[in-house]
Amino acid sequence: MGKVTKVLIVSPTSVCSVWEKELEETAAFPYVCKVMLGDKRARLKVLSDLKKNCQKLKVAVINYESVWRDDIFEALQSYDADMIICDESQRIKTHNSKQSKAMHKLGDMAMYKLILSGTPVQNNAMDIWSQYRFLDRTIFGDSYYAFRGRYAVMGGFECKQITGYKNLDELVKKEHSIAFRVTKEEAIDLPEQTFETRYIELSRKERKLYDMLRKNSYAELANGGQITAATVLTKLLRLQQLTGGFLVKDDATKPEQISTAKLDALKDIILDYVVDGGKKLVIFARFLAEVKAIIKLAEKVLPADMTFVSIYGDVKKEERGSIVEQFQTDKNTVLFIGQIDTAGTGITLTAADTCVYYSKNFNYATYEQSLSRIHRLGQRNKCTYMDLVVSDSVDETITKALREKENLAKTVVDNWQQYF
Repeated sequence: MGKVTKVLIVSPTSVCSVWEKELEETAAFPYVCKVMLGDKRARLKVLSDLKKNCQKLKVAVINYESVWRDDIFEALQSYDADMIICDESQRIKTHNSKQSKAMHKLGDMAMYKLILSGTPVQNNAMDIWSQYRFLDRTIFGDSYYAFRGRYAVMGGFECKQITGYKNLDELVKKEHSIAFRVTKEEAIDLPEQTFETRYIELSRKERKLYDMLRKNSYAELANGGQITAATVLTKLLRLQQLTGGFLVKDDATKPEQISTAKLDALKDIILDYVVDGGKKLVIFARFLAEVKAIIKLAEKVLPADMTFVSIYGDVKKEERGSIVEQFQTDKNTVLFIGQIDTAGTGITLTAADTCVYYSKNFNYATYEQSLSRIHRLGQRNKCTYMDLVVSDSVDETITKALREKENLAKTVVDNWQQYF
């Protein structure tokens, strides 16, 4: 209808290049798409060049973390998009964050807006306000605190904690008044998913070290006064690092490798599934030290005619799209090794139907997103997920919590004793 001539798409960094690729494959209209990556000068030049093109639909893609930066925000205001799309819109769920406020301001200027998310509510029902403030301020109003007062029950210390909800039927009705929800089952005929647990046994020396760290952690928490989620999660994180084979000593600047138990199990899987079985494999790990250890393992066990790719925090954002494409299209690229917080969202890895979790984080939303990297449109095979779990360890606790759709960060304070 000619009502949209300029589009701004805001997404997580790892997803920016996905939009460019999907438009290439599916857009049935003339357009020019530019991804705003690199330093500030490079990003501003991309937008300036895009504005000069007048014959086609102009599409600018940028990551959330850059939207509110000096000069870039002003340039985006000047770009004056007719339509703004927030992909993975839970990224603006925090009502008073800089990127949320920036998106609210840009949204107020645009005629058409979309938010896209598989997990719009991650932690509590209040997450929805900021996303809807961007999308349509008439639904829940301009005041987060008025919204909270209408739908949340406050209590706890100084009555500043959300202890329950009220008027939820009204909230859901308003939310769905402009929402379109489709489940995977309704949308596409995806193959089934199966889950396996590969149990790992520590050596006697490693088990002794783990048990000592666990007991010390328990004692420090029991004798340390007020228990907070941060202190408990920090202790659990150190235990999890140890099950992955690494120990961070108090005076050390980097983790020390003290075990290869999980790496040995992963080596067997790579040999069975990839080298001998001819399948592609996705491997997720939480910690950078683990990712780099897996990369070294891949270099050793893969034959000369096979290779791998990896995405983790240090990999340049502008390189990630081509890395995914290589895994998807190159028959000799048989392994994708990803840090789960960096590569667990937005990208398509359907060239593989098997995914190994070397380690996972505590957030269910992140875990759920990562499951969909291989289980999405384009996948024709049954998807298999393998958890590498050290017996009688924090790995079992994390796996159980995630299977029950539980976010450990939310429950760990009340039940901290059971985790040690």
